[in-house]
This record gives sequence, structure tokens and C-alpha cells, in this order.
Amino acid sequence: MTGTRTAPRALATAAAALFAVTAVPPAAGAQEGPKAPEEFVSLRSVDPTILQDMRYATAHNFLGERVDGYRQPLCVLTRPAARALHRAQERLLRRGYSLKVYDCYRPQRAVDQFVRWARDPDDQSMKAEFYPRVDKSRLIPDGYIAEKSGHSRGSTVDLTLVRLPAAPTRPYRPGERLVPCFAPQDKRFPDNSVDMGTGYDCFDALSHTDDPRIGGVQRANRQFLKRTLGDLGFVNLPEEWWHFTFTPETFPDTYFDFPVSERSLSGAR
Repeated sequence: MTGTRTAPRALATAAAALFAVTAVPPAAGAQEGPKAPEEFVSLRSVDPTILQDMRYATAHNFLGERVDGYRQPLCVLTRPAARALHRAQERLLRRGYSLKVYDCYRPQRAVDQFVRWARDPDDQSMKAEFYPRVDKSRLIPDGYIAEKSGHSRGSTVDLTLVRLPAAPTRPYRPGERLVPCFAPQDKRFPDNSVDMGTGYDCFDALSHTDDPRIGGVQRANRQFLKRTLGDLGFVNLPEEWWHFTFTPETFPDTYFDFPVSERSLSGAR
């Protein structure tokens, strides 16, 4: 609770310095693609204090490369979902925590790339971190990878909690030695989040929110996140402690494919 009155200002300053959105230029000749409906906004325009670590705009993910459609490291959501996260953040700041998002709206082209990757048995470059105990051929049958994702509807978000003041994190270095995502927190890839028992996108049963092998502080952290978001209309996916969908969804039956970028959003919002 110490210092919570100054947390929003300090966090906003840190977020601006450490997590500023920078353009990732598309390939030469690439077209801008479809625009987002008016109901979509950038999360930063609604709450600039929420930390953003947009993994699919980087090489630190289970593919090992920037994912199709992520032109900027930007969280885009439907306006109701973004506003609900803002309300959650207000509660958490008073208790000395911040939300940190890993993924928000996800273009269908990115989901299609996930499926192509999952069907390629030769690409195992990130196995040691993200799915060390699962045979890649099982990722689709076991439900870790799907041809459609709720993220493409715009009201689903992957996130975690960070204790304030947020510690700095180093960038992933392609080719560095990988550590299993379920290793002890001080052994796996450094992340300034609280200990949830596994890293983000850990394809393992230990990622199930209520896995009985997760106890103590790790279980308490998961339940704190789930309870805080649940009070504001977010439903957790039981197989992934980080995955939440705001309900009722603005677009419950539509899967969008506009790129993740400021230019995809209508007007200056």
C-alpha cells in the first residue's frame, strides 16, 4: 500500500519511457489493409498507465518471430473491454499493482500463421521454452492452437499483474538459451510480473488456472487476478491463467483481420 497515491503518475511516466508505441514499417509495397470498426480503440487512449508487453510484435513468442498483422506493439480492443480494464486498473493501482497486457485484438492472419506453424514439424526453435513437454503434433488436437480465436473478436485480452514500482525488463535476444516456461521464476525468462507459476503462453497443463499443483503465492496471484477482472465482467479461460474475455462481447460472432496499428483505427482516438 505504500506510495499508492503517486503510483499512477509514476507509472504513466515509466510507461511512456519504456513502452512507447513505435511503428514497425510493413514490407515495401504492402497495403494498409482493412480498417477497424468505430467500436475499436487503442488501450493506451483509454488508460495509458496499463503496461504493454506485446509479445507477438516481437520475436519472443512460440514462433520465434514477429507475427503476421502486428505492425506496431499496440493493444487494440473494443471500447467496452478497454474501459473495463481501465476500471480494473484503478482498483489495482490503489493496492500497489498494475495490469500488463501481452496480447489484445489478434488479426485472423496471425491465427492462420499459428496454424501453419503448428503443422510444420521441422520448426521447433522455441520448443525448449514454450512447449518442452508437449509434442508439437499435439498442439492443435490438444487445443493449444485453434483455427479461430476469441482474440480476433476484439474483447479478449492476455494479461498479468505487476507489483509497483515496475522493475525494468530486458529485451529477448534471438538465439539466447531458452528455459522452460514452468521453471522457477528466477530461472525462466525475466518478466517483471508477479509469480503466476508459469510464464505467458506456456503450453502445459500447469497453465490451467486451477491446476492443483499450483499453490501458495502463485495460486493466490492467479486468484487475485481472476477475482479482480471477474468483478468487472471478464471471464477467464480455465486452460490459461492469463486469458480473459469481457462479456457481453461487442462482436460475439465476427473475426476481424485488420492489422494491429494506429492507422487501422478510425480517426484519432
